[in-house]
Amino acid sequence: MTKSLWDRARLRIREDLEAAVAKDPAATSRLQMALVSPGLHAVWLYRLTHHLWQRSVLLRLPARLLSNLARAVTGVEIHPGAVIGRRFFIDHGMGVVIGETSEVGDDVMIYHGVTLGGRSLSQGKRHPTVENGVTIGTGARIIGPVRIGEGVQIGANAVVVKDVPAHHVAVGVPAHYRPMRPADAFAAGALDDVDPAIWI
Repeated sequence: MTKSLWDRARLRIREDLEAAVAKDPAATSRLQMALVSPGLHAVWLYRLTHHLWQRSVLLRLPARLLSNLARAVTGVEIHPGAVIGRRFFIDHGMGVVIGETSEVGDDVMIYHGVTLGGRSLSQGKRHPTVENGVTIGTGARIIGPVRIGEGVQIGANAVVVKDVPAHHVAVGVPAHYRPMRPADAFAAGALDDVDPAIWI
């Protein structure tokens, strides 16, 4: 591993750890998160398998084997071919599935039980594109080559099968969306005004 590659890897590990500490109110220290966060472990193992996947066709089988091991250990399944940005955090982790042609931007946070899945047997783009700063609630399903715009909040258990514009909230089955209100940013004292479907 070259020095610059090692430096980039260390930067990504540090960024992922800082994001996890910032986004998890139960975090008591960086050491605690590094040792006990399955979502963080899954992201780090994904970063390794993705590097192998991109480096050589001959390394794709080892990448898949390692990603299967990661799934067994963490409960999170991320295909090595998925493209995931910086400071990505999976809270709790268990039951998360991210398909091969998924694209995830920077500063995205997802909760347990989330699926970024396909709805086609084609060989092309068949999984979602999630732009920067998106939060995806527990149990949400985003299916097909849909685009989730920047800063979107996807409610718990929502089923999203159509594009969601930037800075909207999507809730329900099938999901419907509306523009984000100031209260949706979880401002202090404003939680009573937040759409309860975000947590349902």
